[in-house]
Amino acid sequence: MRPTMTTGTTSQPTSASGTSAVELAIGGMTCASCAARIEKKLNKIDGVTASVNFAMESAKVLHPPAISLDQLISAVEDAGYTAALPTPPAPPQHQDGGAAAGTAPGTQDPVDSLRRRLVISGALTLPVLALAMVPPLQFDNWQWLSLTLAAPVVVWGAMPFHRAAWKNLRHATATMDTLISMGVLAAFAWSLWALFLGDAGMPGMRMDFTLFPEPGAGSSEIYLEIAAALAVFILLGRYFEAHAKRRSGAALRALLELGAKDVAILRPGPDGAAEVRVPIEELVVGDRFVIRPGEKVATDGVVVEGTSAIDAALLTGESVPVEVGPGDPVTGATVNAGGRLVVEASRVGADTKLAQIARLVVDAQSGKAAVQRLADRLSAVFVPIVIALSVGTLGFWLGLTGDVVSAFTAAVAVLIIACPCALGLATPTALLVGTGRGAQLGVLIKGPEVLESTRKVDTIVLDKTGTVTTGRMSLVHVVPAHGTDADEALRLAATLENASEHPIAAAVAVGATERGIALGSLTDFANTPGRGVTGSVDGRRVLAGRALWLAGEGLAVPPELVLAVDEAEAAGRTAVTVGWDGSARAVLVVSDTIKPTSVQAISQLRTLGLTPILLTGDNTRAARAVAAPLGITDVIAEVLPEEKVAVITRLQGEGRVVAMVGDGVNDAAALAQADLGLSMGTGTDAAIEASDLTLVRGDLRSAADAIRLARRTLSTIKGNLFWALAYNVAAIPLAASGRLNPLIAGAAMALSSVFVVSNSLRLRKFTAWSQDAPESR
Repeated sequence: MRPTMTTGTTSQPTSASGTSAVELAIGGMTCASCAARIEKKLNKIDGVTASVNFAMESAKVLHPPAISLDQLISAVEDAGYTAALPTPPAPPQHQDGGAAAGTAPGTQDPVDSLRRRLVISGALTLPVLALAMVPPLQFDNWQWLSLTLAAPVVVWGAMPFHRAAWKNLRHATATMDTLISMGVLAAFAWSLWALFLGDAGMPGMRMDFTLFPEPGAGSSEIYLEIAAALAVFILLGRYFEAHAKRRSGAALRALLELGAKDVAILRPGPDGAAEVRVPIEELVVGDRFVIRPGEKVATDGVVVEGTSAIDAALLTGESVPVEVGPGDPVTGATVNAGGRLVVEASRVGADTKLAQIARLVVDAQSGKAAVQRLADRLSAVFVPIVIALSVGTLGFWLGLTGDVVSAFTAAVAVLIIACPCALGLATPTALLVGTGRGAQLGVLIKGPEVLESTRKVDTIVLDKTGTVTTGRMSLVHVVPAHGTDADEALRLAATLENASEHPIAAAVAVGATERGIALGSLTDFANTPGRGVTGSVDGRRVLAGRALWLAGEGLAVPPELVLAVDEAEAAGRTAVTVGWDGSARAVLVVSDTIKPTSVQAISQLRTLGLTPILLTGDNTRAARAVAAPLGITDVIAEVLPEEKVAVITRLQGEGRVVAMVGDGVNDAAALAQADLGLSMGTGTDAAIEASDLTLVRGDLRSAADAIRLARRTLSTIKGNLFWALAYNVAAIPLAASGRLNPLIAGAAMALSSVFVVSNSLRLRKFTAWSQDAPESR
């Protein structure tokens, strides 16, 4: 069972007319044409609009109230597939004995089942291939050993293809599975006929390679190795595909894992309100709960008691903490970085902002085009033509010569030479090598659907915090007043701030340590939430915080420091004013700094023909201060997390093909909506799982390498498909003319697969632009 992405509701009104939306879990699809068939069947129902996603094995259906869920499920079943309401995603299991992610307890993981089928079939096929292709290995009655080994592969190993072919036959359609099943069964059936009714079963039988079939020789030759090898090669490709699809629900699971698991609710008691820790599911609107320093906010609510700084970086991606007090709203899954808070819950469950972001991820992923494996699209025309040619060849030679053996030999040769082994390997082998090389370079490619997007991308949207910048507050510089030593001002301020839990205070303390400044001794520390801190450093009373607060405490703020504060805030930075002995003495400028490699990365992206756009929730001044040194002119600032998807959609509506680079939970839905999503490996799991490409090292320069590698991989796949088809176009007429021995046809089919694999291996030589990327071997 696949991990189904749902937020707990299966059908809900979506318009004033009462139209409802429902997500169905679809079973039995084996290629993109299956998804198209189901979509066509559902859309034939009056008032129904359906979108079927092959990769996620789901259908999103809009339907009028008059159409029941049973009617929708029945329509899918009439097309030959299964449909059901999705079940909520199971909690992630640890690898130590737990089920695979997204696999329900007690349910067999389909990837494990496919791997077992592949391993067993491969082990049985190897000796069959060796005996058929290396005549010196053949011994008396070797053919019966080959039959014993090949039969389980043909029947059990290839069973998924046989089932799909039978389903297609019942609905008068044909896919790759049809041709695979026919090729396997035809080669096996001919071998059985030759063994039991022909001369191939005689002791001492040997098989040699001949370029042209000899009249009547078909009854003394067997093609068991063709039947078994074809099944194994295609199973290998399906395993690679299934392994990637198993992770399709990881984005939603990562989002849901961000939320708190339990909460300390205030319950009335005889001695006043008491804290009772309960599972998060028991929290209801109106409950008051406690958040201690370092704890996650359990749900969306309003502060009723206490003051603190809320670190929303995990959810919003923005590094500057937000000061909150009574009456201020807080969002679930953010972190309390300061004092104790009492919050009254205003939204719970599916109504919270975290749940809304989760729904955006689901909608964006469901709206993506289904995985269109190029081989499957080609099969829509290729498969029926090959079947018709094989049948036509059989009829032509029967009518012309009346020789059943020769006619059947030619027909089998057509099926075998046309068996889509190379076509089936074209995508997964190139993808395997490309992703392997990408992993060496710190680039992870999710799947084949990613590749086509990279070719057309013309705009790249960059999240600011954690992508272009470091995502951490750090001390930029110290502006001392006239007559004040900058290092001494920093020493006193850092000693004071080192006692605070605030992220800005931590940046000051770390900045002093990095500069080799030893901290002094501190006593009488006091915190004024939202304003600043005070204390006695080496016997001297020191204040650090907002300039206005210092002025209110009776400290004079010199004009040069007022100017420094204004300049810092104009650049989108945070100014911490420190003072003692009745006067402000210095301004410490703290900011999220641009990564050293970002300038080079932007230049590389422009070289690829991409237009960069900076997107952030920060104010416009802060955003433009970051964009200017990077040479980015297009800036979209002050965007709320839930509005990022709308920005991507608007750009797409303008005719742009958009790539998005981000790292926060708030970026997850936008990454899924973008034509190409790239996440920083140093970001959140939700962003990583919702993206198409992951930059493991967190270096923006890897974005250009990722796009180049994906484009190169796509080019390799298309080259593989071209040569696989060219081989068929050249060889099928030769086989139909009766001039190609089926054994040679089988060898040619195997060689075409070797060519595809060899061409894919060239991707190992891909080199990165990043200066610190490892050299290719």
